[in-house]
Amino acid sequence: MTDALLETAIANWQPRFVANGVDASDFAHIVARLGRWEDWCAAWCEAGAEHEALGIAARDAGNSRSAGEHLARAAVYFHFAKFLFVHDLDQARAAHDRAVAALTDAAAHLAPPATRLEIPFEESRLVALLRTPDPATPQPTVVLIPGLDSAKEEFREVERAFLERGLATVSLEGPGQGEVEWDLPIRPDWEVVGEVALDYLRSRPEVDASRVGVWGVSLGGYYAARIAAAGLGVRATVALSGPYDFAAAWASLNPLTRRAFAVRSHSADDAEAARRAAELTLVGRAPSITSPLLVIQGRRDRLFSWREGERLVAEAAGPAELLVLDEGNHGCANVTYRHRPYAADWLARHLGAKPRPTSTPGAPHA
Repeated sequence: MTDALLETAIANWQPRFVANGVDASDFAHIVARLGRWEDWCAAWCEAGAEHEALGIAARDAGNSRSAGEHLARAAVYFHFAKFLFVHDLDQARAAHDRAVAALTDAAAHLAPPATRLEIPFEESRLVALLRTPDPATPQPTVVLIPGLDSAKEEFREVERAFLERGLATVSLEGPGQGEVEWDLPIRPDWEVVGEVALDYLRSRPEVDASRVGVWGVSLGGYYAARIAAAGLGVRATVALSGPYDFAAAWASLNPLTRRAFAVRSHSADDAEAARRAAELTLVGRAPSITSPLLVIQGRRDRLFSWREGERLVAEAAGPAELLVLDEGNHGCANVTYRHRPYAADWLARHLGAKPRPTSTPGAPHA
């Protein structure tokens, strides 16, 4: 008997997983052994443990760069083990804790290293990782915002694109995301989250307070647009595959995504989840975006139509650009070479960044 949820996962997720650090052969090997969606989390945790062991061995042998690479990859595998796996929150929480631990262990071994930040927010906190190409002086900085069930653990490749162009990166988890998802639900008013996060970041010596940009993917693209519309001094914003009005997509969402939204929004049932989804809208707010805006959409996106991005660009009051990729899926994860360098160059230009020196040929990155 076919497992529809497992089929949905396998059919849709490979490009995203590979684009964010999963080895393509690992993906094929892991999913080939699965027969039920219920086995997903355990299988990915088993694979994550293998990479974690490689990282520990490398660290113990004094091979710092290799330790960082292996441990960061382990964190991605543990993260994807619990990705949309919301029907068994005990398994998901255990996988999540291993993802956080692996990335925490990797942080000092990355190049450049990562600094963990905890930002007080209401009754909880926001969590972020800060990396900078030059810790000696304040740097132009990009805040990276995940989507519905993404997290800082899957942002190493995204960070690299910006770091290599002379931008510091802050991979930020807010309400409903990563470490914060267990305490605070998804909320529509990310200008509140953004104000707290930006105020804190501008107090950091690594951050040039006058040159801060925002990049968000999927639901994070919506969050980025809300921040841009709030007049918080953001110099430029990139929204990748975000919704303009989440309610417009609600009825057509796959069951894994709908259930994950219900859980992450702390909704009691589907009806409450639908009401909360309807609160995530840019109606009446897009015209308040006056700083430069880049919107990237995939024409083959199964979650949010590219027309959502077209509407956002049309209503924004400032300079706005729409990049539609004909082959792009959700997040355009299947064509990252067409948008990651472009977005990184675009933000580097608007934030006045200076590229990092080219690394030695053949040298590994993390």
